[in-house]
Formats: sequence, structure tokens, C-alpha cells
Amino acid sequence: MIRHCDIDVAELRIMLNDKSIQFAGHRRLKIYGTLYCKSGKRMGRQQRVFFASEDEAVGSGYRPCAHCMKDAYTRWISWNR
Repeated sequence: MIRHCDIDVAELRIMLNDKSIQFAGHRRLKIYGTLYCKSGKRMGRQQRVFFASEDEAVGSGYRPCAHCMKDAYTRWISWNR
């Protein structure tokens, strides 16, 4: 997990271009989603974290976004009832 406030713009661009960052999450809410999610784009830089994979996000205790990852969220919600 990489915190957005700990990385500079040039390094972030490189990681996005070489696909070493695949998902973003909200640090306080513990929600992760795609890099193109409208909800994710609204979060502040201080709260945003990046993940290389979905497994990394889940392993860090994050849940899928209900907006951009509907199938994964549906599976998650059924497991946690």
C-alpha cells in the first residue's frame, strides 16, 4: 500500500503507466476501487492509498466499492452477513 501524500507526481505517473498501481482506496473508510471510479476521484489526497492488486487491498482489510466494483461488492456483502 502506498499513501498518495508519500509519493510525488512524477513517480505516481510512472507507476500508473507501468501498471504497478491498479486500485485506489480510502484510508479511513477502508474502501478500495478502480482508478476511474467517480467516488474515488472525489477523495482527498491525504486519505487516498494505492494498491498493486485487489488481493493486496483485501489483505489490508479494505472492502470493494459498491459503485465501481458491483460484483465484488455483492460477493463481499454476502460473505459478511
